[in-house]
Amino acid sequence: MSRHLFHLLNVFAESTFGGNPLCVVENGTDLSDHSMLKLARQFNLSETVFLLPSDRADAMLRIFTPTGELPFAGHPTLGSAFVLQKLKAPIPSLTLETRAGIVPVTFSGDRFTLATVGGVAAAASRTCEVVTSALCRMLGIEIEDIAAIPCWIDTGSEQLLVALQSADAVRRIKPNGDFAAHWPANRRGRRNVLAFALDERPEAKIGTERQSVSARYFFAGAQGVAEDPGTGSACANLGAWLAMQQRPLPLHMVIHQGDLIDRPSRLLLDVTSTGEILVGGRVIELGQGWLDLPA
Repeated sequence: MSRHLFHLLNVFAESTFGGNPLCVVENGTDLSDHSMLKLARQFNLSETVFLLPSDRADAMLRIFTPTGELPFAGHPTLGSAFVLQKLKAPIPSLTLETRAGIVPVTFSGDRFTLATVGGVAAAASRTCEVVTSALCRMLGIEIEDIAAIPCWIDTGSEQLLVALQSADAVRRIKPNGDFAAHWPANRRGRRNVLAFALDERPEAKIGTERQSVSARYFFAGAQGVAEDPGTGSACANLGAWLAMQQRPLPLHMVIHQGDLIDRPSRLLLDVTSTGEILVGGRVIELGQGWLDLPA
């Protein structure tokens, strides 16, 4: 038997049962890809991470959903940094190797912040192949709710971004599962949408306060449409989208996500004057355990 320690975390959480749940397995060296996928299905969380040695960074991350591997994801990266910081002597920062590249992470108390690979300059965009009216039918909203042409953005994990006119429009989304098979798919075949609305009121931009963003992230699969409580990769893509919209830099925002599914998440987004994209949030550990697996 081989023993593997794991940690159960909530990332982007401001309270014990908020944020996005995550499992981090400390040592995945002797696990096959098939075993990693089986374990991700066993935990049945949005992502399970396996830590491996790296000759390019402090550790390598293998990030699995119950259906396959991801090149990059935000809350698994921050959660992994939390675990590694506990395992090492206190350090102010570390680097993590992902399929998308080397990701630096810094710490301040219980808040962790990652920088995307290449920032705005490395972000890719492309038009959405599904017409906007069809997207509205899929999301259960009106065409008048759309604030900008939907498009794909990729800063490490490609997602479809749909800007809406108001936080009320974000709250009113009711995805129609009948259209799940027709949702637009990214280059890896994953069907996902980040719908968001910026708080454009003057008082939302005064002083050093972060501008508020209401957001919901949906993904479609064989079981219909599900909602993710806190999506760091989508937050990074939002930063790139805002820069592509010629928003003045730097940007400082707080993304409110997960409230409508009783998993409130708060994601801190910064885009620096040089185009660096930073995504941060709080990490809370709920527990630890171990797996005994056949050798």
